[in-house]
Amino acid sequence: MSDKLDTLGPLMNEIGQELASLVGGDPDGVFLYAEIGDGWVSPSVFKDEGDVVRYYNPRDTNLSDMLWEAWYLEPDDPNMRWSVLEYEVRDRKFHVSLKYPEEVNVEIVDDERRETVLRARFGDKPVIYPPPPKSAFELQP
Repeated sequence: MSDKLDTLGPLMNEIGQELASLVGGDPDGVFLYAEIGDGWVSPSVFKDEGDVVRYYNPRDTNLSDMLWEAWYLEPDDPNMRWSVLEYEVRDRKFHVSLKYPEEVNVEIVDDERRETVLRARFGDKPVIYPPPPKSAFELQP
């Protein structure tokens, strides 16, 4: 257990540095919500900016690799590995919460799960997402 914490602590610090870089320097108010399972990871990054919460696309970062590394520190049994990581930077310190498959079954797709977590954390603050790319289109039924 001590070896895992010796590795996990610095890795969580590296995640904080990556988040700071993604949001332009000051990580205070950053919230990372990540779901992970066998063969996939889905990180979402938000920052509380007072009146609004802004989404930052983590696509061009190393966050997914770092999350994989943290996930693989857990035992080989997938049921013993966490399925949700909530990472917050507050007052220049990071706070991490892990949820396990018996608490959150991320293998069941639920588009509302992340929104529920955001509402619990940020209340009714509007969440600002970047505009879709010009090449995007909406499919109609």
